[in-house]
Amino acid sequence: MFNKIVKTTVALTLVATVVFGANSARFNVIEGDASKKYADLIENDLNSIDFEVSEARDRVDSVYAARYGNPDDPDYDKNWAKNLDNLSFFSISNDKVLHELLKTNPEVAGFAPFNELIYKKASEDKTYVGHLDPTTMLDIVGTKNANVRKAFIAMYDPLDDLVNKRLGGKVEIKTFAALPAKSMMKFEVPVDRAGELSDFIDAFQEKYEAAFEDKKYIIAGFKNFKETYEEDLGMEFAEYDAFFVYSLCHFTFSYNVFNKGRPDGGVFAPCSMYSYIKKDSNTMVIGMPTLSNWTALLNITDPVKQEWVKKIDAEIISIMKSMGAKEI
Repeated sequence: MFNKIVKTTVALTLVATVVFGANSARFNVIEGDASKKYADLIENDLNSIDFEVSEARDRVDSVYAARYGNPDDPDYDKNWAKNLDNLSFFSISNDKVLHELLKTNPEVAGFAPFNELIYKKASEDKTYVGHLDPTTMLDIVGTKNANVRKAFIAMYDPLDDLVNKRLGGKVEIKTFAALPAKSMMKFEVPVDRAGELSDFIDAFQEKYEAAFEDKKYIIAGFKNFKETYEEDLGMEFAEYDAFFVYSLCHFTFSYNVFNKGRPDGGVFAPCSMYSYIKKDSNTMVIGMPTLSNWTALLNITDPVKQEWVKKIDAEIISIMKSMGAKEI
């Protein structure tokens, strides 16, 4: 009798689809098209829980159609198919919570900002809204500090509660077996302090953006945490002389993943690459989660997509080395 009661209680209260393994991502699966409700949540409700959008990539599916589905475009894909009714990325962060965490654990910026994803497949009348699991984010970037982990993970509760309240739907949890052997790529760049540090940073950023754009990457976002804290929010951030995050996207790669069967991969996009210079240091530290995390966490078995992931990981490392960065 007791076992029967326990089983019944669990069946009534379980709000997520759970299978064995570590959690990779959380999605609210909503019947119908929830695009308008979601847009209203992003525009009007997000600030109420201290999250803000640093970059919005709205209706990327329409850009795919205009480029890869257009016979007059040089990048036209002869195998084009409209597989998505909506694919939108919103790079968001809770800067107030992150303030203390970044001081001691700058690697957290590998997912700060992080991506809040919405997508709807053309083949079904359901909308998916979600993000990577915060515990797994920390495992990827290598954060061990128990207090930092606790605060970072708790930061997502108000966001998930808000989505549950405003959009509803069934919560689904995706799982994975293990992280890849190399979950992060890290680099060091010597800092020239002979002149103004701002001149060095400006020159580095100009070279960085040109190098990636030359290889057909899109600079999909930029967040300067040093300025955000000290100039915008009036919060001291003296531990660093510089701290900024670029959001990167290789559009053709994303199209071949997201529009060809795996729109859930958008929880990783765009990729965040952080750079920081600790106070009075002569070294800039740079880090970014590898794209091999996509294959591992999303259980991607398609060999074509696997090759794309390997190619992009290798190319990003090559670009950084071409700029004089040393892989560590």
